[in-house]
Amino acid sequence: MFPSRRVRAALGLAATALLLAGCGNAGALRSAGPTATAVGPVELWPQLPPASTPALDYGVADTETMDGISVPGDNVHRVPPLDVFRAEVAAHADAYSGPSALYAPTRKQLADCGKKGAKGRRCPLLNAYYRDLTGDGRDDMVLGVRFPGDQLAVRVYTVAHHRLVQVMGTSDSVISVELAGRDVLIRSPSTLPGYEFRTVWTWDPHQHAMLASRDEILRTGAAPPHRRVPPVPSKSA
Repeated sequence: MFPSRRVRAALGLAATALLLAGCGNAGALRSAGPTATAVGPVELWPQLPPASTPALDYGVADTETMDGISVPGDNVHRVPPLDVFRAEVAAHADAYSGPSALYAPTRKQLADCGKKGAKGRRCPLLNAYYRDLTGDGRDDMVLGVRFPGDQLAVRVYTVAHHRLVQVMGTSDSVISVELAGRDVLIRSPSTLPGYEFRTVWTWDPHQHAMLASRDEILRTGAAPPHRRVPPVPSKSA
């Protein structure tokens, strides 16, 4: 049986008294110095009026049901990834067709998917990964698609009401994509030498979508050498 809270408190006080009595002995506890005072947040410019418009939407909760895709047994493992991406191309024909379309080369390369050799390597669709990201006990599908300009599109699909639903869709210049627990971590290059961006996408049960829950800029290596600025000669010189 564990001692009650009152008994544990009494034992703690007794132990503290013994420690204080033996502070002069070798090996006794020593003070680490004064503890820094905790400083709470201070509001700046409290006279500012409340914001009238929302901030820039980053990681908005856009979802899309994939028309024409069936999910046998509500199991995403039984859904061909190529069919899923072809459904996206069909749903957004303005972005994937025509000479001025942004992703027209990606649409043309789909014809190489499933082929062997050099042609097969031109397929823009990468291997699918599966992980339970929504916490419903069933695997979800993570797709990566190479877009023009060294861009990588990352898509996450889940099953809702027996339909395949895209719950995350983003594209960017990417260093790596990682799965950590139920999070999707995307590392992207920064214009600052020695730094990179890391965005963490997490399932939000209220929006029923993956949201960019954390966006950071992190130090990754040594900073560039500091450039010495020559002094400006004075008028007397």
